[in-house]
Amino acid sequence: MQKGGKNYIRYKSDAAVCAECPLQKKCLSEKAKSKQIERWEHEEVVDHHKQRMAKNPNKMRQRAALAEHPFGTLKHRAGINHFLMRGLEKCGGEFGLMVLGYNFVRVINLLGVDFLRDYCVQRQKIN
Repeated sequence: MQKGGKNYIRYKSDAAVCAECPLQKKCLSEKAKSKQIERWEHEEVVDHHKQRMAKNPNKMRQRAALAEHPFGTLKHRAGINHFLMRGLEKCGGEFGLMVLGYNFVRVINLLGVDFLRDYCVQRQKIN
């Protein structure tokens, strides 16, 4: 079955099995005769990820410090929370330009404007 563009799997218990179950009162409402559960088809991947993160929360903190910061910076600098273009290819191009600008600023911050200017002058002499 589909909900919101996602595929879900529906599990339904047998009413006869539920009638004999000692946990029936905790599991079912007064009117329900059986239990019905819907899970997203990729829910086990999410569950596995949560278990991995629970085992080593320092990894998530490290990821947040290293990998997530550039995305927040990109969004803040661009002043947007969504892409202006539509379609995967166009959004990929838009994101690529944002990353190019981010990386260019990082190079200038790390190496300095003087280094960049000297490099450009040197390249101009070669050509």
